[in-house]
Amino acid sequence: MKIIIKAVSLIALLFIVGCKNESKTTEKKTEITLETKEIVPDSWVANRVAKAKERLAGSEAGKIVWQAMEAHGGLYKWYSNGALSFRFNYQPLDGSTVRDSYQVVDVWNNRALHTSTTDKDAKFGWDGSTAWVQAKDSTAFAYDTKFWALTPLYLFGHPFILDGEGVNLELLPETSYKGKVNDVVKVTFEAGTGDAPDDYYILQFDKESHLLTATRYIVSYPKYFKDGGHNPEKFMEVGELVNVSGVLLPNGLKTHWTLENQQQGEYITKIEITDIKYVQNLKDGYFEAPEGAKIISK
Repeated sequence: MKIIIKAVSLIALLFIVGCKNESKTTEKKTEITLETKEIVPDSWVANRVAKAKERLAGSEAGKIVWQAMEAHGGLYKWYSNGALSFRFNYQPLDGSTVRDSYQVVDVWNNRALHTSTTDKDAKFGWDGSTAWVQAKDSTAFAYDTKFWALTPLYLFGHPFILDGEGVNLELLPETSYKGKVNDVVKVTFEAGTGDAPDDYYILQFDKESHLLTATRYIVSYPKYFKDGGHNPEKFMEVGELVNVSGVLLPNGLKTHWTLENQQQGEYITKIEITDIKYVQNLKDGYFEAPEGAKIISK
C-alpha cells in the first residue's frame, strides 16, 4: 500500500541525501557505517513541522492527528532524529510468504533499503524514483519488492506519515476499543498520490492519551487489482509502544480481518518489529541501485 506523500519542497530537490551501501548485516542486527553529521538541517525540519501544524490545524480531524504526533514524540523528532533502521518480520498465519528484512528508511525523502535477514548480500530498495533488487538467488525475495519497499513504514509509521500534501482527513464518530473511548480519523488520498491513491486508513487514537491504538485499512495496489477494487478491510492492533530516541513506535502489530461491527475478527498476520533505532550517518548514494542490480520497471 505504497503511499508517496509529497515530502520534499523545491529546496529538498537541491539537497543530496543518501549513501552508498556499506552496511554489514548479521542474523540479529544491521550495522551502519557512519560518515556524515546530519540528514537534513534543523531549519528545514522546523519549517516543515510548522507547515504541517498549520495545515492540520485547519480541521478537527487534523487537530486529532497533530495531538497524536505530539503524544508519540513530535513530528520534529521524527524528522530530526535521522533515518529509521529496524527489522520488520511479516508472518502470515496461513503459511504464505514471510517478508522478513532489515531496513533503513529515509523518512524525510521516502527512500528505503532492505537487506535479507539470511543473506547480507541480498538487497532491494527504492531511491525515491527507482526500485531495484540485487540477489543471486531469485527466490531471495519471493514477493513484489517494489510494493514492499516502503510498505512497512506505512504500516507502523502512523501518525507521522500524514504530514504531507495529498492527504485528506475526515473525522468519524468515536468508538470504544478495549474499554476505552477512541477518536477515529479516516485517511484518504488525492488522485495521483502514490501508486495506490485509492487506499484508505481508519486510525483510532485513545481519547485521553492520544496514542494510536488500531488501524483499519485496505490494499488497492493496481498491480494486485488490475480491474480496480481492493482486498477486504483489515484491522491492525498496535503492539507495545517503545521509546526510540524520544519517538514512540510499536514493537509489533497484529492484523485481523475486520468484522461488521468494525472490530477485529480472525487473526491473520503476526508482525514483529525489532532492532529499532535512528541513524544519522549514511553515505552518499546509500539508497541508490548498486552496480549489477536489477531495475524494476512499473
